[in-house]
Amino acid sequence: MINRELRSIGKALPASARAHNRSVVLQQLFGSGPGSRAELARTTGLTRVTVSAVVEELSAEGFVTDLGLAQSEPGKVGKKATLVGLSDQHWQLASISLTNEGVLTGAILTLTGEVVHRHSEAGRLPAGQTGLDALTEFCRRVVQTADHRILGVGVSSPGIVSPDGVVEEAPNRGWHDLPLARDLTDALGVPVLVANDANCAALGEFTFGGADGSGLLRLVIGYGVGAGLVSGGVLLRGGRDAAGEIGHVTVVDERDDDEVLGAPIMCACGRRGCLETLLATPALRRAMAGLDTDEARQRHLRAVGQRLGRVLAPVVATLNITELVVSGPDDLLRGPLLAETRATIIARTLPRSHRALSVGVSRLGDEGALRGAAVLVLSDRLGIA
Repeated sequence: MINRELRSIGKALPASARAHNRSVVLQQLFGSGPGSRAELARTTGLTRVTVSAVVEELSAEGFVTDLGLAQSEPGKVGKKATLVGLSDQHWQLASISLTNEGVLTGAILTLTGEVVHRHSEAGRLPAGQTGLDALTEFCRRVVQTADHRILGVGVSSPGIVSPDGVVEEAPNRGWHDLPLARDLTDALGVPVLVANDANCAALGEFTFGGADGSGLLRLVIGYGVGAGLVSGGVLLRGGRDAAGEIGHVTVVDERDDDEVLGAPIMCACGRRGCLETLLATPALRRAMAGLDTDEARQRHLRAVGQRLGRVLAPVVATLNITELVVSGPDDLLRGPLLAETRATIIARTLPRSHRALSVGVSRLGDEGALRGAAVLVLSDRLGIA
């Protein structure tokens, strides 16, 4: 899913027409719910003959099903149309999130994104090969709870992740050039898709959280800090798959004389003063625990928010971001931290850049990365996003 339209629109080349037509029909059913074949032809722009052939093919594969006759509209005469919709009787998705340090989260979902089984195991994932082994066993336990065939497994992982699911660098996990998608596919016997957790959160916000995706920056604050970007309906990964790695931008250096934030702290990446050392949940919790008055805590959160705003202002101006959606510890984000972030962005950008900017906490919360991991499977296997 590198820099492409998440939703299939427009005409396709003849060589890809079949896949395109399937994707268009499935996307319409996913986004708008059940409809008749005539309605699908009208809303997708495909001919009725094409829609009928696609629906028949998808039905034979267990992806769609007939739902019976539509209710009659008042005053309308004639034969009732038969509705078709996505089937929940043949296929399910598995989703895994590694975003929250200390908790492994998994779910089994229907093709429409409804969670039917949820799994959570406390305990920090060990680093290196031991962590991979533990993750593999957790994925196996999640997959075994499915009621139907598993279409694929989506994994939301911290770090820089290539389009083919190689975790190129995840300092907090001790993973470097780890072919995570390949290793899990071999172990589980089903297709596995892996993407950066902030990118997954952005996909979740776009598909399930109501974001319009014209200019979305989805910030994930957990054990680390990362951002996912969707612009014009396109997930931006960058030239080397590292777009959104703002957690390792230096925001405090030795030249700073900041009595609130103090001296730069060593980061997991090996440098000092990264945004992650101020904004990651453990860093925020430690700072709050070390302050003895509410006034001091509020002052610290404003200072962190200002540094975050300095990092994000050029991004907002460059990409004309209109939605900044954040997930993390609500008790620390809501209030002075995000208020100062927004104020700093506004102070450092032209009115044209921030006029439509909204800043807020995600309605999906930590669920965003888990949902986005499911979108990886829907997009890769069915062309749905």
